[in-house]
Amino acid sequence: MGWIKRNLFFVIGSVIALVLLGMAGFYTYKSWSANRDAMSNLQSAYSQLQNDKNQNPTPSQENIAAAEQQDQQLRDWITQAQAHFEPIAPIPNPPDGVITKEEFAGTLRKTIYQMQQEAANDNVELPPDYGFSFAAERNLDVFAPGSLNPLASHLGEVKALCEILFSANVNALDGIQRESVSDNDTAGPQSDYLTDKTRATDTVTVTPYMVTFRCFSTDLANVLSKMASSDYGFVVTGVNVMPAGASAASGGDTGNGGGGNGAMPAYPVGKGGLQTVLDEQLLRVTMGVEVVKLNKQ
Repeated sequence: MGWIKRNLFFVIGSVIALVLLGMAGFYTYKSWSANRDAMSNLQSAYSQLQNDKNQNPTPSQENIAAAEQQDQQLRDWITQAQAHFEPIAPIPNPPDGVITKEEFAGTLRKTIYQMQQEAANDNVELPPDYGFSFAAERNLDVFAPGSLNPLASHLGEVKALCEILFSANVNALDGIQRESVSDNDTAGPQSDYLTDKTRATDTVTVTPYMVTFRCFSTDLANVLSKMASSDYGFVVTGVNVMPAGASAASGGDTGNGGGGNGAMPAYPVGKGGLQTVLDEQLLRVTMGVEVVKLNKQ
């Protein structure tokens, strides 16, 4: 004990040195362990690289030529597929792409009138004086800045959708919803608009719509068939079907007829009079549709 007191600084220094040596040893061990793990990972990656190199196919001229051929086949398929993604022309569609407010205002009213007449000619019932989701703009002469081109694009797409529905002989068009693209839209009925927005990638632009109509099952099949075979990029994202109502489905009371479909005729059976063999219900269909447009490369 006396020796420790006489050599106190030596003892303290020795203890400190011992602690430092322990810490240095621990640090050296950790560094060695980390280096060992890094070397192991490097060896594993090198082994994987060697294994990939020895795989069949290897990057030979023959395989490179095969890859180029497959790449060309894919490009050819894309070219063929483009025939089913033709762009829908905006309305109006001036050659220089510059749409004036006067041109859009007049063309919008004319197009709405044309669609109303087409519906009448095809016996498709519409809501009274229906504006096809352009109620907010149809009576305007001045439009929100930057809105004319998106509105013209939507008008062309809405018209293309209506032409499919009318030609499929649906009984009634209850409504079309599109995304809001103009500050003027806030003044229109909000039932005209969707909360979904156009999405764009490097290759495509996708614009959402929702259509609600009444028809029979054969007409619904016709709508889907025409969507699938269209040269435009219509993609049906969802279909909700429910009975349109007992009063509409009974007795053939189906609005304006929709191409002459209705309850199937009844046939006489014995003395019991007429018996209905099949009475198909009128359906109310809500269909989500996306217009897929290929971007110019």
